[in-house]
Amino acid sequence: MPSSTPAIEIDVRGRAVRVSSPDKVYFPARGLTKRDVVEYFVAVGDGVLAALLDRPTTLERWPKGVFEGARLSTRADSSGDAFYQKRVPAGAPDYVRTARIGFPSGRTADEVAPSELAVVAWAANLGTLTFHPWPVTSDDVDRPDQLRIDLDPQPGTDFSDAARVAPRVRELLAEHGLEGWPKTSGGRGIHVFVPIEPRWTFVDARRATIAFGRELERRMPDEVTMKWWKEERGSKIFVDYNQMARDRTIASAYSVRSNPRATVSAPLRWEEVGDVHPDDFDVTSMPARFAEVGDLFAPLAAHAPGRFSIESLLELAERQEHDEGHGDLPYPPEYPKMPGEPPRVQPSRARKDPAEPA
Repeated sequence: MPSSTPAIEIDVRGRAVRVSSPDKVYFPARGLTKRDVVEYFVAVGDGVLAALLDRPTTLERWPKGVFEGARLSTRADSSGDAFYQKRVPAGAPDYVRTARIGFPSGRTADEVAPSELAVVAWAANLGTLTFHPWPVTSDDVDRPDQLRIDLDPQPGTDFSDAARVAPRVRELLAEHGLEGWPKTSGGRGIHVFVPIEPRWTFVDARRATIAFGRELERRMPDEVTMKWWKEERGSKIFVDYNQMARDRTIASAYSVRSNPRATVSAPLRWEEVGDVHPDDFDVTSMPARFAEVGDLFAPLAAHAPGRFSIESLLELAERQEHDEGHGDLPYPPEYPKMPGEPPRVQPSRARKDPAEPA
């Protein structure tokens, strides 16, 4: 018996896309193949393309599929079965456009910037399950056009806890003249995206997100935390403000997540946030939902009208800093030291007596 089935070509809006080993099993627990994944992305094509269109995008590639024990490579350990690809893969077809982005380290890279659905199908053939687009467009990679609020459940909490916080997120956004669109992360969390005018830098957008999170924490102190260090968070929902730092990305709407259930990141209506579960949306069920409700994240597409100002949140940040004495919060560990950033030291280590042996 041959080890793999012959490659096939599928038509993606007039573009022939080659799919190698189409029957290769990607999700053994569900019996889903590479072809199933590619066809899923085509089925939700208008939605996933709108989420990625003209945005520098990191590819999260699982070329061996999501099998038991499979691991994602990290900066500290590159021996995993899957990996993030920031630079455009070698041998990319000539229809794959790119955008040059700059990392905090000062290095640059040419990332895939999808311009048509065939690019998504091509990337899926390479094992891409999750697409991580930047909140910018290729014509201005330094000024975000989305504010992204990540409600991240900590140990002892789950999706239902994030779902209880989400309506308060909506209320607070409205108080500042903003409107957000929620989606499941595909895991335990909830993401709320706000389309904003591309007038501000990443530093500004992160500062606005910190101000928002601090106010949410003030109103829900038993349920929400802004503590960067895990040892301080407790069983609460963490507002991951560093998702608005440069080169930090969030899984796109309609991305497939690397779990045995093959769940997807699903846009939601606000009224259904408290009534759904992440397992309701997967590679097999999402196409029918998409056909029924359409692209609920359409207002977040690049260059879509109706973008909002973050001036009110920046004014809130100013008040918090001057009236309440709040300063900046730690950046991720791989970032250079940023102006005004507090010491990037784990609190338990900082409290250690300097005279005590390490």
